[in-house]
Amino acid sequence: MPVLVASDLDRTLIYSSAALALTMPDARAPRLLCVEVHESKPLSYLTETAAGLLTELGDAAVFVPTTTRTRKQYERINLPGPAPRYAICANGGHLLVDGVSDGDWHRQVSARLADECAPLAEVREHLYATADPAWVRKHRVAEDLFVYLVVERELLPGDWVKELAVWAENRGWTVSLQGRKLYAVPKPLTKSAAMREVARRTGAGLTLAAGDSLLDADLLLAADRGWRPGHGELADAGWGAPTIRALPERGVLAGERVLRELLRVARSGALD
Repeated sequence: MPVLVASDLDRTLIYSSAALALTMPDARAPRLLCVEVHESKPLSYLTETAAGLLTELGDAAVFVPTTTRTRKQYERINLPGPAPRYAICANGGHLLVDGVSDGDWHRQVSARLADECAPLAEVREHLYATADPAWVRKHRVAEDLFVYLVVERELLPGDWVKELAVWAENRGWTVSLQGRKLYAVPKPLTKSAAMREVARRTGAGLTLAAGDSLLDADLLLAADRGWRPGHGELADAGWGAPTIRALPERGVLAGERVLRELLRVARSGALD
């Protein structure tokens, strides 16, 4: 039976310039490979070593990129290695099969959201009404599934984020702050549900996962083994579980370590 590897992308495998955390002397910095260009500018990177590991992982397991990005944002990424047959976008709202969204899956997800949580319009209007333009740079609706703000992180009031989280919780939504993006996402919209569907379709006997944010917690818990880097929401909160391995590395070198761990277990087919 195949091994399935579902990994978050941003700040888990790939990193913006601001998230690289290159704390070593310049002469010892790792060589980087650009894997995303946006508006003619390089945007996301991994180390060349990580690129080789990802290529090996694609041969050793069913590798499933798993992201909160929209489909359009995901399509900008050019990962090394074999093209993944499956990809999970919009936090589980879209399951791509050979690059095309599975319509049946999307309809199932949309029906569940309609039944179990407050409508998108209500949450969007609340954000418009309460977020201060002094620290909000952009309002975005993603795939008609969830909303996010691009904010000036240093100006963002912590109390406002806490109040928003309570307000959203009472309506079946969750709030996650990742870098300069603040997400409001319906609770039933999960990466884990999409991962389970891919595992069912592929007959995977072992599932592995990696991620750094609150929106990755359900994915990590649903897998047989999960890894998180030493940065991000989960690390900041000291979050963990018996099946989760907390890695000490931060920044782009954490992505390299995550891939080493995933490849090691994918090849052996056994958990230590």
